Amino acid sequence: MDRRRETGAQGEQIAVAHLEHLGWSVLDRNWRSGRLGELDVVALQPGPGRLGTLVFCEVKARRGLGYGDPLEAITYAKLNRLRSLAGEWVRTHDVRCDRMRIDAIGVLLQRGVEPVINHLRGVTS
Repeated sequence: MDRRRETGAQGEQIAVAHLEHLGWSVLDRNWRSGRLGELDVVALQPGPGRLGTLVFCEVKARRGLGYGDPLEAITYAKLNRLRSLAGEWVRTHDVRCDRMRIDAIGVLLQRGVEPVINHLRGVTS
């Protein structure tokens, strides 16, 4: 596995652990749509409604800030693609929820320090 994929996989694992620590249930990881791309993480956030909020998470990880904050890699075009992917995921899965939202999770992995997690909720409507 090349260094970039290793960084991405490590960042996703940290993001999933973060979500589970919040009490969320991870429903899917690395779900692919042949024509649109991939959803990194699909999770169910409990409450405030009876069924909870279905959250589609885009995870970006970097090993330093030389190319900017990890979340800076999420473009307007990527957000549009995530909306389409979320719609396709919902159409192909039997999951009920009160609400849906797209979140972004940036993970900064620097040698010798704990990973820094930046979780932005509701990055697009």
